[in-house]
Amino acid sequence: MLTLDGLEMIAVLVVMGLFIKVLEQFGMFEPVGGEDSVEDDFELSTVCHRPESMDKLQEQTKFTKKELQVLYRGFKNECPSGVVNEENFKTIYSQFFPQGDSSMYAHFLFEAFDTNKNGSVSFEDFVFGLSIILRGTINDRLNWAFNLYDLNKDGCITKEEMLDIMKSIYDMMGKYTYPSMQDDAPREHVESFFQKMDRNKDGVVTIEEFIESCKKDENIMQSMQLFDNVI
Repeated sequence: MLTLDGLEMIAVLVVMGLFIKVLEQFGMFEPVGGEDSVEDDFELSTVCHRPESMDKLQEQTKFTKKELQVLYRGFKNECPSGVVNEENFKTIYSQFFPQGDSSMYAHFLFEAFDTNKNGSVSFEDFVFGLSIILRGTINDRLNWAFNLYDLNKDGCITKEEMLDIMKSIYDMMGKYTYPSMQDDAPREHVESFFQKMDRNKDGVVTIEEFIESCKKDENIMQSMQLFDNVI
């Protein structure tokens, strides 16, 4: 079970760990046979949204041709239309937390992937995000996580924003903690988060403070390294 002391770190790491579950759900760990072209998959698919060419995706991400094949086949299998909307995204997450409510956290995560703010996540959106999370530098990954928690995208994380995040994590995983959390636990963890992250005590956490604090946390750094060889 998850201990209470680990929730501050969970606020940074849970996005990383849940991607493993999502990738498994999409069947993206299955081996790819032969040397089939990703373009062939693109051409044969009857989709509402047709992805960019493999060459362009290779240039824009840190994935190889083979890895793009695996990712696309898994994505196409779960999303035949070529895009996933927020409700489908929430459905995927709900399967992993049947005893909790993952809808709000899934909403925040969907917003981070929906970079065009058009209400849907395309294969390109998905791959660009995964490329950062799985293959990006430490700074890239922390920037992505910061953007996830900076809900109004104003360049800083407020206590209100972090409380929304913590409540969503509590709703999603709270029943699996030991000892069980009290109703005021999310707010207590927000205060702990700000004590660690808000270096100049001005009531907000900037990207610089966030990255500096995370880099000094040995547990966060070690956990991030676990994603270096996911696919």
